[in-house]
Amino acid sequence: MFETVSVIVGLEIGTSKVCCVVSEILPDGSLNVIGVGQSKSSGVRKGEIVDPSPTEHDLRNAIAEAEHMADVEIRSVYLGVTGGHIRGFNNRGVHPILSDDREIAAEDVQDVIKNAKAINLPMENTIVHTIRQHFLVDGQGGIQNPIGMLGAKVEVDVHVIHGQHNRLQNPIRTFKGLQLDVEAIAFNGLASAMAVLGNEHKELGALVIDIGAGTTDYVVYSNGIVKHSGVIAVGGDHVSNDLAVGLKVSMARAEKLKLEHGAAMVQPEDRGRAIALKNELGLPDKNINIEHLRRIMSLRYQEIFELIEQDLDDAGLMDYLRAGVFVCGGCARTPGIAELAENVFRLPIHIGRTNAISGLKNALEQPEFSTAIGLVKFGSLQQKQRTTRNSLSGGILQAVGSLFRRG
Repeated sequence: MFETVSVIVGLEIGTSKVCCVVSEILPDGSLNVIGVGQSKSSGVRKGEIVDPSPTEHDLRNAIAEAEHMADVEIRSVYLGVTGGHIRGFNNRGVHPILSDDREIAAEDVQDVIKNAKAINLPMENTIVHTIRQHFLVDGQGGIQNPIGMLGAKVEVDVHVIHGQHNRLQNPIRTFKGLQLDVEAIAFNGLASAMAVLGNEHKELGALVIDIGAGTTDYVVYSNGIVKHSGVIAVGGDHVSNDLAVGLKVSMARAEKLKLEHGAAMVQPEDRGRAIALKNELGLPDKNINIEHLRRIMSLRYQEIFELIEQDLDDAGLMDYLRAGVFVCGGCARTPGIAELAENVFRLPIHIGRTNAISGLKNALEQPEFSTAIGLVKFGSLQQKQRTTRNSLSGGILQAVGSLFRRG
């Protein structure tokens, strides 16, 4: 029998798996994970649904498993989104102070934030997040709350994450067939960062890289605020495909070899080692060279890290990552991934573990649960902000609901 408790549910529709995390809200407002559900994912490619019917079936399975473990009935979720169409950039809004006494009021702050959101996006795009960074008053920067200050002009810097409207709507529509509501959507990379970073990491500066099967999402925090975000439509499935081509085996066999014998670095002891593969569909037996297998994997993972490093270098952010790099997602389990990342970034590398949340230890320690757990934290923040909607003290993150107001 389902119990009635106050819960928040985070759900990620990944390329290789659907992951559902249920957390209860404790009396002190903290979160406690009480249920998880997983299902092998089909109908998803590069983080986006390409066949809704099998995806709906996978969602049912993951949700049912999470409901059973948590002993609750799930009615709504906070849904993670990703895809190569998602982009992030920084923008500044400007607003003149017209009052006689030049005192900045709450209405002025609302107007400047509104101006920062008034950006020229492609017609088919919509904003997912507008994340407030800091205010400026007459050129003085680093201001958290300008209300009550005197000035002729107030400005605000924001980080905007946006994507194609229809492609963001597709997973939401899939939930309609399940009679479930989507409370809000959140960018997977942002959710992962919320899961693995503490406040000190965000202040010092940190890069979070979530390598999934179909995409790699990344977010940079510095001085406590989001500075940069991005998506590369490459992930673990591309590593498997490289192996299938390079080793001349099927995708299924390549995936198995990756999981059982793969690594992100080639070690001296790998030279000359081989494993024997039994015949497959009448094909002759063959030997797989371990050094060759791991070199193929290493080159693909190195390319992913180098693309991110180049993007951050172009944005002038590499010197701000004093807390280092946090790697999460299913591919973070790959042996040697931290060593390879350190060779590229020349920074301390951490395998991401969930931060400041309690509950099922098994789920909290797995890097592939980072996004779903982060979605729970995102949902908790959203609920707190609803109670302080008319106040600027509701936190730095403000999700824009335009996706749900359109069409």
